[in-house]
Amino acid sequence: MVCIIGNLNSDYNYFIHDVYKKVKEKLEDKVQLVDIEIKKFRDKEIKVKIKNNVREKICFYIHDCSLEPNDWFLQLAFINYALKNSSAGKIIDVIPYLYFSRQDRKDESRVAINARVVADVISLYADRIITCDLHSPQIQGFYSIPLDNLYSFPYAIDQMLKDDETKQELVDGLAIMSPDAGGVKRAEAFLKRLSKKINKEIGLVIGYKQRPKEGEISDYRILGNVEEKNVLIVDDIIDSGNTLINAAEELRKNGARKIFAYATHGLFTEGYEKLKEFDKIFVSNTKPQKNKGENIKIVDLTDLFAEAIYRISVGESLSSMFD
Repeated sequence: MVCIIGNLNSDYNYFIHDVYKKVKEKLEDKVQLVDIEIKKFRDKEIKVKIKNNVREKICFYIHDCSLEPNDWFLQLAFINYALKNSSAGKIIDVIPYLYFSRQDRKDESRVAINARVVADVISLYADRIITCDLHSPQIQGFYSIPLDNLYSFPYAIDQMLKDDETKQELVDGLAIMSPDAGGVKRAEAFLKRLSKKINKEIGLVIGYKQRPKEGEISDYRILGNVEEKNVLIVDDIIDSGNTLINAAEELRKNGARKIFAYATHGLFTEGYEKLKEFDKIFVSNTKPQKNKGENIKIVDLTDLFAEAIYRISVGESLSSMFD
């Protein structure tokens, strides 16, 4: 028996329910939806409870990525322990957006490598982890358990091309842009798949930025020709949006026609309003988007996670999903 587990009373219930329905279409009566109760005491301590029997079952715990990072980490640790203590057969954490993955190195003296700490805690009780478009793929090496890093691009591109207007804009003189040097491989992977889909050559543009300190950008430049082209900026995370704004300003100076962006995880920590000048911004539903702007388009990744859960349940390959 396979259990899809999550907090069904949270702001993340849309994702949990959709994944469950899609897994159930394939596994039928071999899958069960299990709720989690999270109680908060007056002193702000929390208590978690698995509301159904999970003994010897394969448990896919879909963690709530709408939480604040610190609550997210604490709940994850407690729920994993509760599952282990309930004699779950296997504990597989499904974490669409893995917090703290940007803190993957010691960039100054006397700081914690938080991505490593998260990995250590998850590895204590879980048997496997499924996530999507890791900011730093090398943090897979922090884990002592298998980590499946799913790629959203195939699903994102297919959904973009279903809309006739968007498809025409992507086909008509398009360039793909990485907003910084660190994202070039990500942009190249997106470019190759999209180019194959539309059967057309696509140019690559690379941004260069300097950060005097966290959250600030100076001396932003671009490498590549964008004159009279539509440009799609590809990234994994939109946080404040400052990088995108700097990129868009430089693109318009260099003669770009329309400017789009795709990022898997839309945090929008400074709101949507500052990005209203973009023609379209595509983000996935790994994070809930409330009161979003009209130019924000949602890419649904529940099919991606449901397929991964199904394949792991029946022992099929995950890598063939991206061939």
